[in-house]
Amino acid sequence: MEFPLLDPKNRLPLYIQLADLIRTKVQESDWIPGEQIPTEKELCGQYQVSRITVRQAVAELVHEGYLERYPGRGTFVAEPRIEQRISRLTGFTQDMEARGKRPGARVLQFQVVVPPSTLPWAYRLLDEENVILLKRLRLADGEPLAVEMSYISYNLCSAILDGNLEDRSLYALLAEACNVIPSRAIQQWTAMACPPDEARLLSIPRGAPVLHIYRTTYNQFDQPFEWVESYYRGDKYIFQAEMQNEGMNGRR
Repeated sequence: MEFPLLDPKNRLPLYIQLADLIRTKVQESDWIPGEQIPTEKELCGQYQVSRITVRQAVAELVHEGYLERYPGRGTFVAEPRIEQRISRLTGFTQDMEARGKRPGARVLQFQVVVPPSTLPWAYRLLDEENVILLKRLRLADGEPLAVEMSYISYNLCSAILDGNLEDRSLYALLAEACNVIPSRAIQQWTAMACPPDEARLLSIPRGAPVLHIYRTTYNQFDQPFEWVESYYRGDKYIFQAEMQNEGMNGRR
């Protein structure tokens, strides 16, 4: 059986190319939940890559929830995670105002940076040498509620660097200064124990439950302009989804 070779001239790192191939196998049910995937050695031989490349690709897919590792047994295709669709795209400020709370923010970092290699989506979607990093502690009625790190397109949004984002909506500034209006987003979240640095900022014990959220946001022209990683306090924040019957015919 022939396997597609990865392209070293492609702008995407080899491990991302390999992760894409494996992800496609899972999504198209070539590999089904519960099935053991080939070993590191087998993947190295099939795709002509190093063991480090294989480990990075597998680690990425474990993080995304496509694969699961079992020490001493191997790596298996994971059962699909349950996803709920959120019907409205809103920013933190609008979200808090709708709840009758006073939104606030403390800017921790606001500068132009090179997208870190640990964020492959930044490379793939933004396709820029530099992006704007905005890290903020988000407040509701003065109480810390979330830590957000936004990587924002420099090419589309550089005008925000002249603005003040203390206690101001990022999306409002983007619309005003850059004519960038959020139209849709792809978001996923998982529950996890809060890391030490974020726990300190959120004033919660280390290891307390938080919602770890990734989101890619698109503008009115369907261009990706923002990649966000957030930690929301699990004891303070609830995501609400509206769900509709899609063929259950009243059965329960």
